[in-house]
Amino acid sequence: MLRLAAPLVLSELGWLSMNVVDTIMVGHLPDSATAIGAVSVGTILFYCVAIFGSNIMLGLDTLVSQAFGAGKLEECHRVFFNALYLALALSPALMIFILAWLPFLDRLGIAPSVVELTVPFLKALTWSALPLALYFVLRRYLQGMGIVKPVAFALVSANLVNLLGNWVFVYGHLGFRAFGVVGSGWSTFVSRVYMVVFLVIAVLYYDRHRSAGLWHASRRVELKRIRELLRLGLPAAFQFLLEISAFTAATVLIARLGAVPLAGHQIALNVASLTFMVPLGVSSAAAVRVGQAIGAGNMSGAVRSGWMAILFGVAFMSCSALVLICFPGAIARIYSSQPEVIRAGTSLLLVAGIFQLFDGLQVVIAGALRGAGNTRTPMLVHLLGYWMIGVPLGATLCFKAGWGATGFWAGLCLALILIGSILVLAWMRLIKQLSVIFKQIDSVQLSAPTV
Repeated sequence: MLRLAAPLVLSELGWLSMNVVDTIMVGHLPDSATAIGAVSVGTILFYCVAIFGSNIMLGLDTLVSQAFGAGKLEECHRVFFNALYLALALSPALMIFILAWLPFLDRLGIAPSVVELTVPFLKALTWSALPLALYFVLRRYLQGMGIVKPVAFALVSANLVNLLGNWVFVYGHLGFRAFGVVGSGWSTFVSRVYMVVFLVIAVLYYDRHRSAGLWHASRRVELKRIRELLRLGLPAAFQFLLEISAFTAATVLIARLGAVPLAGHQIALNVASLTFMVPLGVSSAAAVRVGQAIGAGNMSGAVRSGWMAILFGVAFMSCSALVLICFPGAIARIYSSQPEVIRAGTSLLLVAGIFQLFDGLQVVIAGALRGAGNTRTPMLVHLLGYWMIGVPLGATLCFKAGWGATGFWAGLCLALILIGSILVLAWMRLIKQLSVIFKQIDSVQLSAPTV
């Protein structure tokens, strides 16, 4: 589990650190609060749509890992090709939906100065929707077969590309003019194209090195496989959409409070998202290990993999909770030198520290359930926790109770505590179900006549 999880954790950290770099780079422009707010609004609106489409490929975690565990390599390849076709078909629609946000930004109550910078930034970022979808397919295919080192290297090296791109496009170097905030969007696009190219090379290399027979597999469009991918991927995508859209709603509503509360919210969201990447990487490893064990008919291996992943996730998030609670002010100062922005970020980082443990718990268990083919339960639990309890309560505390941004984060905190607790029960129930299924299989095999 650790050998598989460590590169995937590094990948998730590399993934999010791009956004952290973007925020820090634009945070040192003349109007720090407005620049950070524009990146916050634009990024979360982009992810609300693009990550939903890309996360449909999470069905690959189940299909590829279980097929690989059963020794069916051709099945892995055929699912991979059909996932590529699905990504190519979805991407234009995703780009249209992202751009559909633009006419409504003025009506969301966001400060005009923030909207003015958000529009061109979001337009530039939209071009990265296609490479993002392709990256998800390539990554899930590789990690489903236990190939994770190139995934980690792609993201770590892409951060260097993104850092250089920000330096060039935001501030104007190497003969380019300074684009300001919009330059950060173009830098992200370039880095994502680089990731796709790198992983394509990795797929070709490992296929040739292992003689896996990728090009001997059928490359036909198979609607049955696409439907199976959608059956598993859509609930998983909706699960992440429910979570991302909850924080999107928080971003949009907190933006009504002004640039300073919005900047504080972006700082806390950046940090909470960064710590979240570790259990998210462990979650991907859990999905692969549980799926491979089930494909191989190893019930005890599937259960051990799930519990080990939960242990890793809980251990890390307990440590991150202590750091956020003990040093919120020092962390906020990394992002901005404005005293009012630092104060706003500090209060929200304290709330983030409280829900760390449950945030890690829920995402790791969701990965283990996904490896077993259960993507509906996490989706329904996230719908209950975020949209029936967290967001309504947060909005009430924020505006009616006068708690401001801290009130909204308190509502989301309660939602995460509820979600994590329910998913623990769901995982234990799944263990019992798997035990019954595997016992039935064993009894049938023992009773079968031998030849």
